[in-house]
Amino acid sequence: MTLTHPTVRPLLRARLDDRSTAVVDELVPLEYEREKPLPSGVPTHVRAASSLRRFRNRLVVVQDDVDAFAVRDARGAVRPVLLPLHASGRRAFDDASGNKHDKLDLEACTTLPDGRLVAFGSGSKPGRETLVVWAGAEAPVKVPAEALYAELRDALTSDGARLNVEGAVVRGSSLVIFHRGNDTRRAGASAANAMAVLDVGEFERWLNGESSLPRILEVTPVDLGAIGGVPFGFTDAVALDDGRVVVLSCAEDSESAISDGAVVGCRVGMLDAEGLRMADVCDDRGERTRLKLEGIEIRRGVAGEFDVVADVDRASCPAQLGRLRLRM
Repeated sequence: MTLTHPTVRPLLRARLDDRSTAVVDELVPLEYEREKPLPSGVPTHVRAASSLRRFRNRLVVVQDDVDAFAVRDARGAVRPVLLPLHASGRRAFDDASGNKHDKLDLEACTTLPDGRLVAFGSGSKPGRETLVVWAGAEAPVKVPAEALYAELRDALTSDGARLNVEGAVVRGSSLVIFHRGNDTRRAGASAANAMAVLDVGEFERWLNGESSLPRILEVTPVDLGAIGGVPFGFTDAVALDDGRVVVLSCAEDSESAISDGAVVGCRVGMLDAEGLRMADVCDDRGERTRLKLEGIEIRRGVAGEFDVVADVDRASCPAQLGRLRLRM
């Protein structure tokens, strides 16, 4: 049970805004620079890109099946930053290796007011209830967070559905966690995306070991709509300087939070005091994209433009980095 009873807000229903446009282009594969040999166990390219954040003037790409951050500098060079090694001695996890169940499944990240970057496991399985914290000067560290995930699961899910943390942003004094409600393909169930609000100061103190678990202050269920009967689910989010939040969502035809499926559409939305407006993401030909966009970050100095990463769901193929132009 949750430590406190969070305020449950009314259902937030996203509205598709036909006047808004969103175009993804300038896609490039994310390959590691090879000036030096890569560390043992690190693939030659970025796999399964699942979140994106600017940290110390570099872009950090979180991967859900490799225990390494991919860091892209101002020159465009991509290098790995190693996470603590798994007990098995492996860094990459997939079906072919028979160890997919061991992956951290990091699916979200954000930077905290104290300057640290924190990445969140999805929480979809017990082994995925871990945070990874990086201060920049030293190696990232793992933080076991089973109790926090138990609180999030109790607040954000029902009827035995899996928790699936997919986004995290700091918005003023709040840490907002985005749950992707795509573990609902069973009789009588419906998609149930949701947002949880925590106090970011409490979260930082808990990370430091200075206080008990941060409270979940409020929960907002969110209906992101559907396309062809496939519901949209959160895949990432980023907070703007003015307090608004841009959210990414994909309609993925999968049966649960732990299986992949065909992407039939992707939408980006603006969350503000007036609600949540969404726009279909199209390619530069005007066709609705089938890319699985899983990470978004502001492009500084360019209004309405964002960096995005796409997960191609194939371990042998590199994830892609692109530009998203949003007009709302």
